[in-house]
Amino acid sequence: MADLVRVGSVKRTTLETDISLKLTVDGTGRTDLNTGVPFLEHMLDLFAKHGQFDLQVKAKGDTLVDDHHTVEDIAICLGQALHQALGDKRGIRRYGNAFVPMDETLGQVVVDLSNRPHLEFRADFPGAQVGTFATELVHEFFWKLALEARMNVHVILHYGRNTHHMIEALFKALGRALDEATQIDPRVQGIPSSKGVL
Repeated sequence: MADLVRVGSVKRTTLETDISLKLTVDGTGRTDLNTGVPFLEHMLDLFAKHGQFDLQVKAKGDTLVDDHHTVEDIAICLGQALHQALGDKRGIRRYGNAFVPMDETLGQVVVDLSNRPHLEFRADFPGAQVGTFATELVHEFFWKLALEARMNVHVILHYGRNTHHMIEALFKALGRALDEATQIDPRVQGIPSSKGVL
């Protein structure tokens, strides 16, 4: 297990987007991002650095319409890459929980790499936009990520005032929770489930 390098690569092309994404679970937090959605790139960079993941994303989308399709499809690809990289999930901790303070904000993300997709999203943002980025896309991102990674994700924004800080805390918490959940635990023998499969 010590030499295990878990990597997922996804290429997705539709009439709306063209995306290439590579995720290395056992990384160092390096990113190479070119998506046409600057705020999402900022969040993905934070996610990777706090999760110690290496993440490469090249995306072209119909951002002249809006950012929706690009954000959604990047989340789809990231979820598929994570699911691919983890394989049968042998030896992982499976669960992860992270609280992240960001100035006046406290965000929390809890994950279960259960192979049963579900999202609980308890976050309301005071601003409809951060710059040109529509904040409703944060829910869209987390939902599509949970669906394609086949994981149970609980997003809880405990409090805050600044919309940028709120979203930042959640993406950092996502990275940290997934870092914990994907760690190989030498005490775990086989698949971490009483069913024998995830």
